[in-house]
Amino acid sequence: MTSARRLLVTGGAGFIGSNFVRHMFASEGADRIIVLDKLTYAGNRANLADVEADPRFSFVQGDIADAAVVGSLSGEVDAIVNFAAESHVDRSIDAADAFIRTEVYGTFVLLEAARHHQHARYLQVSTDEVYGNVPEGSSTEEDPVRPRSPYAASKAGADLLVRAYHTTYGLPAMITRASNNFGPYQYPEKIIPLFVTNAIDDQPLPLYGDGLQVRDWLFVADHCDAIAHILERGEPGETYNVGGDRELTNLDLTRAILGLLDKPSSLVRSVPDRPGHDRRYSIDSTKLRALGWKPAQPFEDALRATVDWYVAHEAWWRPLKSGEYLDYYRRQYAHRLAAGVAIE
Repeated sequence: MTSARRLLVTGGAGFIGSNFVRHMFASEGADRIIVLDKLTYAGNRANLADVEADPRFSFVQGDIADAAVVGSLSGEVDAIVNFAAESHVDRSIDAADAFIRTEVYGTFVLLEAARHHQHARYLQVSTDEVYGNVPEGSSTEEDPVRPRSPYAASKAGADLLVRAYHTTYGLPAMITRASNNFGPYQYPEKIIPLFVTNAIDDQPLPLYGDGLQVRDWLFVADHCDAIAHILERGEPGETYNVGGDRELTNLDLTRAILGLLDKPSSLVRSVPDRPGHDRRYSIDSTKLRALGWKPAQPFEDALRATVDWYVAHEAWWRPLKSGEYLDYYRRQYAHRLAAGVAIE
């Protein structure tokens, strides 16, 4: 068991990070949380509006690759939980440099700070995408990493650094690798918020290829509970897979979203696939379940709650779907939609 109660949460204004901050305060899991976030396009201070007044909370805008900022803040805490990442595969294909700088070099800066301040815990939040395509079965923590996109490669590189710092310096570091997250406050470039918000406005839903790519889905509240569980009970030097045990094709997921919104399937457009698109991810979470964790929310209930949240929070997502996002969306999907075909 760890006594880490003062946390530096990097990337805490993002989707999973902000949900984790709320979870830790609601569960009395932390005495103090400092959020460090660069506030790039997917980092949103509004995601933390409901905790801003909490005396246990403070926010610093900054870059995890800035050693001076990280070093100063690390002296005020006894653990780091690193969510900070460039996280969209499509963007990594277009421009990988930012991913390498944040995921790899930024993680190095955080590890150095944790080592210098002799932190009780360092937890690296990673992804199942580091295992690469999984045609059959499920990846365990002992499987080699075989990343197939610049995003996945940058995350795998960070994971290897974390393992090296544990082995070389004895840093009490752990890694979590989660399947596809969904829930409130997710930036609308990812499939569920993109398709929900597009469907609300009767706009096309750009589904890559035949839509038969398979993903395991994990509700963000369950993921946050898993991270808290590992932070408290996990073994230094270990990696833990965090899966929702709910595999769906992207096409079936799309149909479920349309059904919840009572929208027609004619909104779906099959568009040319992304380069190197992994066909299937699947992870085995047996190791984490042995620590006493399992998902609490049935997928269908969590998906309905997520769709309802976006319906009720147009004031949150509509401003995001303009400016930088709109420019990116047009660059990414306009030519694909023009070449797309309807799926009934």
